[in-house]
Amino acid sequence: MKVDGGAGLGESLDRVAELAMEQEAAGYDGFWTAETSHDPFLPLLLAAEHTESIEIGTSIAVAFARNPMTLANTAWDLQAYSGRFILGLGSQIKPHITKRFSMEWSKPAARMREMIQAIRAIWECWNTDGKLNFRGDFYSHTLMTPFFNPGPNPNGDARIFLAGVGPLMTKVAGEVADGFICHSFTTERFLREVTLPAIEAGRQAAGKSMDGFEVVGPSFVVTGNDETEMQEAAAATRKQIAFYGSTPAYRPVLDLHGWGDLQDELNRLSKQGRWEEMGDAVDDDVLNAFAVVGEPEAIAPELKRRYGDCVHRISFYAPYKGDTERWKKVFADLKSD
Repeated sequence: MKVDGGAGLGESLDRVAELAMEQEAAGYDGFWTAETSHDPFLPLLLAAEHTESIEIGTSIAVAFARNPMTLANTAWDLQAYSGRFILGLGSQIKPHITKRFSMEWSKPAARMREMIQAIRAIWECWNTDGKLNFRGDFYSHTLMTPFFNPGPNPNGDARIFLAGVGPLMTKVAGEVADGFICHSFTTERFLREVTLPAIEAGRQAAGKSMDGFEVVGPSFVVTGNDETEMQEAAAATRKQIAFYGSTPAYRPVLDLHGWGDLQDELNRLSKQGRWEEMGDAVDDDVLNAFAVVGEPEAIAPELKRRYGDCVHRISFYAPYKGDTERWKKVFADLKSD
């Protein structure tokens, strides 16, 4: 199992190079950025410049805030510079696309399929110097002159990973992507009963096998060097689970476990701005379904038990504070076969 780290949420650019070097030295396989309060692509150029082998990728960049041409260009540049870039895309939800990014929203699964197909068509045009003639229901790309053509990528095309929760988007990932990024709001049961069958259905529909397709697993981990750190981690994770659980689009995960009423409660509290109370609504059963909870030595065995036979890589950032050697052993155990 590959182990990925990355820039923390809200990390500014002046910290990225140091973090990337630190995580490569620690043995991480991937360095991921998220599109939250900062651009997801700019930090990866710094990460690539200051590292030699660690893979770099977005987990995720908001696809519908952009268009296929801009994504094709950005991914081409990062891949040409590093040779180890993964374009991780996600749809976000309608209010963010329409109200935060002021972009169109319609048929997200179908739109995402076409967006990735368009990116690949653009790359094919650049790789072969052929005519660009992509015509779809959502995107049309029919103009490419030599002045705007960067040519074949010296490191080959970047891989594209797609994030999702629902079966429709997950199936699209199987059809047109090279990997799938599980949303953190995923349980082992949901992964096995909903996510993996949808990926396999998409691969079959596209006439592809699962060979070479990577699944990036969910990664809520509650641990710490002592009881105080454990309690702090648990409280923060309960709030994060509650935040995701308040979103109607993620209700099917809770429904599968018979916790649909919790989604109603969390949604009501969020609309009232009662953010602190939301975490209190996440009881131990819910916490343990979404997160691996335990002392550091218990983390690797439990992650492997849950996901070792079905996940190829997982994001887990060991804090490396206090007992450094203890955390290094946890990390080594997680990476070992």
